[in-house]
Amino acid sequence: MRSAPLALLLASLLVSSGARGGEAADCPFEAGALPVDTLPEGAPHGDAIPIDHIVVLMQENRSFDHYFGRLRPRGKAAAEGPPEGASNPDPLGGAPIEPFRQKAACEVADVSHSWNGSHAQWNGGAMDGFTSTNAVGADPSGARAMGYYTKRELPYYHKLYRTFAIGDRYFASMLGPTYPNREYLLLGTSFGRIRNGRDLFDATKTIFESLDEAGVSWTIYSEQIPFAVLLPYVAARPEHGASAAQFDADAAAGTLPAVSFVDAAFFGDLTIQSDEHAPTNVQVGQAWVAGKVDALLRSPLWPRSALFLTYDEHGGFYDHVPPPPACIPDDIAPQLEKGDVDAEFDRYGFRVPVVVVSPFAKKKFVSHVVHDHTSILRFIETRFDLPALTRRDANADPMLEFFDFQDPPFLRPPRFKRPKVSPKLMEECMEILGKV
Repeated sequence: MRSAPLALLLASLLVSSGARGGEAADCPFEAGALPVDTLPEGAPHGDAIPIDHIVVLMQENRSFDHYFGRLRPRGKAAAEGPPEGASNPDPLGGAPIEPFRQKAACEVADVSHSWNGSHAQWNGGAMDGFTSTNAVGADPSGARAMGYYTKRELPYYHKLYRTFAIGDRYFASMLGPTYPNREYLLLGTSFGRIRNGRDLFDATKTIFESLDEAGVSWTIYSEQIPFAVLLPYVAARPEHGASAAQFDADAAAGTLPAVSFVDAAFFGDLTIQSDEHAPTNVQVGQAWVAGKVDALLRSPLWPRSALFLTYDEHGGFYDHVPPPPACIPDDIAPQLEKGDVDAEFDRYGFRVPVVVVSPFAKKKFVSHVVHDHTSILRFIETRFDLPALTRRDANADPMLEFFDFQDPPFLRPPRFKRPKVSPKLMEECMEILGKV
């Protein structure tokens, strides 16, 4: 066993200093490594972790600074927001564009978050390409990428994140779009993919196969079509699928499986789409998430549950923290096409929000340790003593520091006021997006 998570400490120091390149992640462990072989001495794993029900909600396309750069601390817990004077150049030649409060619940257009766009935004660590990659006809300066929300627009989220354990060094798994990043959550790799694609692929072993081999129950709940159905292993097992409404019912009945993934609605009109993908109404997603969290809080299973809420990638929105180096997951190179940025899977994507909702979640806690989507994967593997799928999750920190298993702060679940979707902001969204 290693005596300390040295790789994570080094990566955290590198990103805190804003290092720009040339450094590499320390990756001592390989695919197949068991948690007991990778954890610090004495760290809990398997049945020593008193959590029997893990719920994962992955929303869409929001960076940490965009949602929580103005998150106000309580007590000593403080998350790192953008420094004073942070900005990006104005592509039109004007004064630098600083972060600004986005009072509308919708953007005028989507924001660039492709492989090429993300690498340009990172720009070797300068973090100054967000405006230039988003200069479009409706927004010629790309200023929308610099907008942020506050507790006025997202009151429920701000209270949730100020109550439970969060991280301000949680990154997407790669500099790129939705599909590859979600694949890291389920596979520990994107199997070379750098683009979105709906083709079924039987690329590598998934977390679902590992769970089945260990006799661990799982269900994928969804409002429409779950992302994981792109995996042949999941597509061939429809009995593991259920509606998002069934999640509420199963939580109330105390019949949730050991592992649940819950997917929001990703298409439909502005009143339906709840995945928070720009340019849709962020308050719709907030209200949907609140319903799922509340279902767990009220469930008889709450005393032994944990819910992870995060976002697949930054969606093109500004964040000031340069992504640190990451372990290359496997020996499969990025599937580059002509004109693509020549890069490897050796760097995380941008920071995204994460919160752990559990009776064992530390109260008002902010982790400053580097994590990514494979950290949630590694937590699942750690709880059920499953082998790592790839080099990336083998070396991922499993987020145990978010929990207090000895003295759980929230055995009595807190209650939150269910958020509403502002009719005024919805009307503005309709006007902004030309829906009226």
